[in-house]
Amino acid sequence: MLTISGAESAVASAARGRHVRFYWPLLAVIALALSGCMPATTQVAIADPADPAAKVAPAGYRSTIAPYTGLRPATPAPWRDRNDAVTPQPKQDR
Repeated sequence: MLTISGAESAVASAARGRHVRFYWPLLAVIALALSGCMPATTQVAIADPADPAAKVAPAGYRSTIAPYTGLRPATPAPWRDRNDAVTPQPKQDR
């Protein structure tokens, strides 16, 4: 934004025959001096921890291991039955 306004004023001053670059350091010093007058921080409303009527967010509980299912070692099923259960069915001749 500052660059655009600087370019616009440079174009305007070139049309008038003056050079504006001399005024930029002065404007920078004025802006710096005025920025010292601004408040450094803003106040945030913080509830008093000792106030029993203070509104707080509700506490919730979610288990971190809720979808867990135990996979203890089990006796293996016969491998031929398991293999036949997952093999694709042969295609029928048309």
